[in-house]
Amino acid sequence: MHLACSAPPSPEPAPQMSTRGFRVGTNPCRLRLALPGLRWLLGLWLFLGLQATPSAAFYLPGLAPVNFCEATRETATCKSSIALFVNRLDSTESVLPYEYNTFDFCQASGKKNPSENLGQVLFGERITSSPYKFSFNKTETCRQVCVKSYDKGNDDHKKKLAFLKKGIQLNYQHHWIIDNMPVIWCHVIEDGKYCTTGFPIGCFITKDGAAKDACAIRPEFNKSNTFYLFNHVDIIITYHKESERNWSTARLVAARLDPQSYKHSDENHLTCSGPPMEIPGEDTDKMNVTYTYSVRFEENRSIRWASRWDYILESMPHTNIQWFSIMNSFVIALFLSGMVAMILLRTLHRDIIRYNQTNSEGIQEDFGWKLVHGDVFRPPRNRMLLSAFLGQGTQVLIMTFITLFLACFGFLSPANRGALMTCAVVLWVLLGTPAGYVSARMYKTLKGVNWKTNFLLTALLCPGVVFIDLFFMNLILWVERSSAAISFGTLIGILALWFGISVPLTFLGAYFGSKIKQFRCPVHTNQIPRHIPRQNFFTKPIFGIIIGGILPFGCIFIQLFFILNSMWSHQMYFMFGFLFLVFIILLITCSEATVLLCYFHLCAEDYRWWWRAFFTSSFTAVYLFIYAVHYFFSKLQITGFASSILYFGYTMVIVLIFFLFTGTIGFFSCFWFITKIYSVVKVD
Repeated sequence: MHLACSAPPSPEPAPQMSTRGFRVGTNPCRLRLALPGLRWLLGLWLFLGLQATPSAAFYLPGLAPVNFCEATRETATCKSSIALFVNRLDSTESVLPYEYNTFDFCQASGKKNPSENLGQVLFGERITSSPYKFSFNKTETCRQVCVKSYDKGNDDHKKKLAFLKKGIQLNYQHHWIIDNMPVIWCHVIEDGKYCTTGFPIGCFITKDGAAKDACAIRPEFNKSNTFYLFNHVDIIITYHKESERNWSTARLVAARLDPQSYKHSDENHLTCSGPPMEIPGEDTDKMNVTYTYSVRFEENRSIRWASRWDYILESMPHTNIQWFSIMNSFVIALFLSGMVAMILLRTLHRDIIRYNQTNSEGIQEDFGWKLVHGDVFRPPRNRMLLSAFLGQGTQVLIMTFITLFLACFGFLSPANRGALMTCAVVLWVLLGTPAGYVSARMYKTLKGVNWKTNFLLTALLCPGVVFIDLFFMNLILWVERSSAAISFGTLIGILALWFGISVPLTFLGAYFGSKIKQFRCPVHTNQIPRHIPRQNFFTKPIFGIIIGGILPFGCIFIQLFFILNSMWSHQMYFMFGFLFLVFIILLITCSEATVLLCYFHLCAEDYRWWWRAFFTSSFTAVYLFIYAVHYFFSKLQITGFASSILYFGYTMVIVLIFFLFTGTIGFFSCFWFITKIYSVVKVD
């Protein structure tokens, strides 16, 4: 999210982050990457003023690539050295990521850590330089990187080897970066070819002889109670010569590797062949591990630099869009939304005509929702808390909409690491004014007088709950020495953003919201509350709230699966176009479901709609939490008490945010609906 939100995290001096640009040309993959799910929107073409001609093309956001050439032709605009950077190591069996330097791998002599934005810090990404260095178009075979020795009598060596074994047992994955592209590993499985942006440290054969993880696809790994370390990598770098005039200049378009395990018996004559590198499950007296690599370059004239991320997205079976399932969800959601709107409009239209008709004596008969016109705008209990929720929900809603809109147009692509989180945090901080204004305005509408207390509750309640939760999670990460742990200085910086920017902006909005003239209700409120008749099971609040959250959740559960996969299974998420469409449908569905149920309750002469309107749509967050629990036990293989606590701790933050903005949408839709129907109907 590098659109005035953060500094580019690229490890290279030259900007090279625009790998997800929108191009109008002959390659349909570019359009798919920039706007997945929005290709069929004709209005986009009119908005951008584009003409789909092969000769006219531009890129969004359009940053400059890096040119490479051989060492003998190196110039100021063309370099020959290719640096390989390493990111944190993570695992699907543990929520705790670790820095590359935490493990006893080969270290770079002159470490170069590129600048990190706020999103990378919050996500725990730690990109650092590696000892793997290449020269463009220069083939290397079995090149030694370093040698690690382990002695049983040395306590430090024992700890390092034990930690390495633990990483192998939990299937921790390397994540390497070349020219800002993740290096992928592809292997053949039963269902076909499978590619991932990480590759394992090694694999493990249990005492019972069961092969775990990568050992299952390596038949040569067959010794029980043995760890196999991948100490060699075969790297293939693909390049494309962009210019026919300057044929010596090229740009990198793909990077793949294949991890291998070799036990190098003679360090002076490396052959990168022979038996695998075994680490016995029991302690050994002494052992040496030699790390090596091979690299070769291939030219590809069909892949251009503008679409170089296509090979990553297309080669991942787990990220292929399930077109039929998603479109089926869209059709169901739109159909149900249309049914709700049609029933609501037809029924309400009939009621308005009937209620506005007079009989022969000029007497108008009142029944149903018109009977509660004198109580429908009666302020509810805990109105200050409701106003604070609505203010925070408005802040989160606007933040989410702008973030998804920018991501949909390719500004917050996966190439811009940490961009999504950085943009979301910056927008949340800057949107304190709408939160304070909405909260104070609604509190004044509900005849509240303590606007200063309402301001403090709006500015501190929900953000405070999130901060306390994240601080507790951070303590666990500190104890576990995880790379995801936020430093004390970063915590102080977050507090400074909160109290130095967000709180003053919230106060500014609350001040203007409290000074504006109070909202005038279309009908007067009786002094004595009307008696509410006994409700049947279907018109009781709890039934309506439970039913109201089902329809919105049905619109999002497919996308929710992909989002949870990207968060906890370390898969790449790029379907922001579909996500934006689902977000819009979610808002429409929440609005219509809340309005429909609220109308039914008013017809049952129950005028207590304020909190019910908020909880009807926000109950979708409860279904989200239930789905997250199901995902944890059925899809993940997370082990360890700390990882489980972290999973549910972060899930509660997501549920709270979802609870606020869905409840806000439902409430304001219902508020608008009730205001309109009691304005157009003649009430005596």
